[in-house]
Amino acid sequence: MPTYTAPTRDARFIVNEVLDLASYGNLPGFEMASPDVTDAVLSEGGKFCAEVLAPLNLSGDQEGCTRHEDGSVTTPKGFKQAFDQFREAGWSTLSQPEEFGGQGMPHVLGFAFEEFVSSANQAFGMYPGLTNGAVSALLAKGSQEQKEKYLPKMISNEWTGTMNLTEPHCGTDLGMIRTKAEPQADGSYAITGTKIFISAGEHDMADNIIHLVLAKTPGAPDSTKGISLFVVPKFLVNEDGSLGERNGVVCGSIEHKMGIHGNATCVLNYDGAKGWLVGEENKGLAAMFIMMNAARLGVGIQGLSQAEVAYQNAVTYALDRRQGRALTGPAEPEAQADPIFVHADVRRMLMDAKAFTEGFRMLCLWGALQVDLTHSAQTEEEREQADQLIGLLTPVIKGYGTDKGYEIATNMQQVYGGHGYIEEWGMSQFVRDARIAQIYEGTNGVQAMDLCGRKLAQKGGAAIQAFFKAMGEDIAEAKSDETLAPLAEQLEKALGQQQAATMWFMQNAMQNPNHLGAGAHHYMHIMGIVSIGWMWLRMAKVAAQKLEDGGDDKAFYEAKLATARYYMDRYLPDAGALRRKLEAGSDSLMALGEEAFATAA
Repeated sequence: MPTYTAPTRDARFIVNEVLDLASYGNLPGFEMASPDVTDAVLSEGGKFCAEVLAPLNLSGDQEGCTRHEDGSVTTPKGFKQAFDQFREAGWSTLSQPEEFGGQGMPHVLGFAFEEFVSSANQAFGMYPGLTNGAVSALLAKGSQEQKEKYLPKMISNEWTGTMNLTEPHCGTDLGMIRTKAEPQADGSYAITGTKIFISAGEHDMADNIIHLVLAKTPGAPDSTKGISLFVVPKFLVNEDGSLGERNGVVCGSIEHKMGIHGNATCVLNYDGAKGWLVGEENKGLAAMFIMMNAARLGVGIQGLSQAEVAYQNAVTYALDRRQGRALTGPAEPEAQADPIFVHADVRRMLMDAKAFTEGFRMLCLWGALQVDLTHSAQTEEEREQADQLIGLLTPVIKGYGTDKGYEIATNMQQVYGGHGYIEEWGMSQFVRDARIAQIYEGTNGVQAMDLCGRKLAQKGGAAIQAFFKAMGEDIAEAKSDETLAPLAEQLEKALGQQQAATMWFMQNAMQNPNHLGAGAHHYMHIMGIVSIGWMWLRMAKVAAQKLEDGGDDKAFYEAKLATARYYMDRYLPDAGALRRKLEAGSDSLMALGEEAFATAA
């Protein structure tokens, strides 16, 4: 039976010591973010996830969701009761605006808690997670009436939310959607069509579900420029806020999936359902992207979460399982065999996991801080830079983070040998659950193209230049420190590889766009490697200072420095190899005709 312990010590280190949230106390939303408060939130949140959500993960995977004849859906045993506890404890309100019943805490704390939830039970975490995304879209684009009608109960999780984009014939190319929105005399629209892959689309844990649906109005352009966004509640909401009649949206079936079985991924059929326009007509895609960008950061955290929980269980197993002897001689001569932890190849997998999870956690929480600063920083210049940096790094956090999260989960399964392939050990579930994060909210190929085809060139490359400048300043400062200088020099070389790859794109992608498409995945991985290296440099700086000061928790800070060195030694060299792949261009990639891919009889 797998177990989970929330990594609260590591989260506290990042939040309180590296990011130093207390130093932002003069900004809106940070007033309450003292170390005592953040410690309490992380400690209690971690305890809730470990004790309430984690025990339901394996059983939820085995049981799955059940659709009934009337289209209603029952979640796995224990999910509804856990969701009631989640709601009553106020966890859904953590980083939401106080105006609509939230606690107004920084997004950094919300992201940290989101990791704990997802590690403990990813399928469960998707119900409040999708709701947060819907809340973001309504906050940005909804009318005041819509905000007042829906947001308080969505933020409290009395009601949940979804996003409805995909249809049977179209996924990434949303301009092809066929769902129709016919205007009605009362100002509403009649929504008709079918949406698929709708996470948390129907369930028994909340009184109402607020669907945000992309559809086309009559005469709208037959492209992405003709998409509008509508709010479509499962139950209509009366003027006094009470629930009215059932709307014309029904779950036609539940998708049979590789993983996340505890989440109801639905086919939703809209048959003249009442909906209301959110924002401007034909401007729905921009509104939905607000929700999708929030969701993409959340999906990146899912990559971290499955890597973390798989790593925890693999460490426990490696310390317990005995096979063979250490290459340097028996580590425990009195025993029949040594724990597999002594074997260098097992250590390689575990150290790769430790270096990635701790470094990527730092990147995710630093990214969350940029989200906060986008709204709350004192000057327009600071707000603009934070917005540029998180916009640039969102596809990296989603794409690279979930690619590596899946790889780490698979390697942790490998630590178990044959037992990792047996369901009762739980490692298979972590791998299966991690796999979806590379696919939804825009496949990782789409993330790579978003990064390289859009984000690098936006505003004359202002974001990537800001990224290079900020990292370069940290490297220059670290090079004057005897402890940090070797790390900084290694990072500087890897950064040079990314800069060279960026320049190659600038010189070659305009001549042949396929060069961009062929190298985008490699560039996204280069940037992920370098970005996490930057985060490790920042963590190493704090750890070195703590050791110099002679404070408590010496072993923790020594481990941080040792892991930083490992990351620089073992991860950063890949940036050069990936750059060489990128610079190979697209000629050999595109050389074969379609007929050459067919298998001859």
